Amino acid sequence: MEVNTRIFGLISIEDDKLIHFVNGIVGFPELTTFALIHDTEKQGGIQWLQSMQEPQFAIPVMNPLDIMDSYNPKVEDELLKPIGGLDPENMLVLVTVTVPSDLTQMSVNLRGPIVINASNGKACQVITEGDEYQVKFPIYDIVKNRKAGE
Repeated sequence: MEVNTRIFGLISIEDDKLIHFVNGIVGFPELTTFALIHDTEKQGGIQWLQSMQEPQFAIPVMNPLDIMDSYNPKVEDELLKPIGGLDPENMLVLVTVTVPSDLTQMSVNLRGPIVINASNGKACQVITEGDEYQVKFPIYDIVKNRKAGE
């Protein structure tokens, strides 16, 4: 599948690399097919979920363990059934990144992780139980300090 994206230009993604959100993503239920793209020119662990249906739409995402090594949200098993259940061996968890014009206000949404079943390419965004994790967890200092240590 080919799509001319706003960020990466023309890209071609093999069908078996596509990620299918069973119910879309929060705020965009009509967008269901994405590709996970790593920006090789930029470091910092940010990747992009690029919509294959809407070329102008891409969401920055990252592995939550890169900023909080104790991240282990509670999610109802029922929410993961549409993607084939929970198998830690084939599961990829990502969180969305918000990058405002003031970079010091950069944050991730630890409350609404994206869970991808790598064995079948199905995904969903879930809302975690409890109030342990923030919707806008600040990460600027964490990312800055990590880059300084490289």
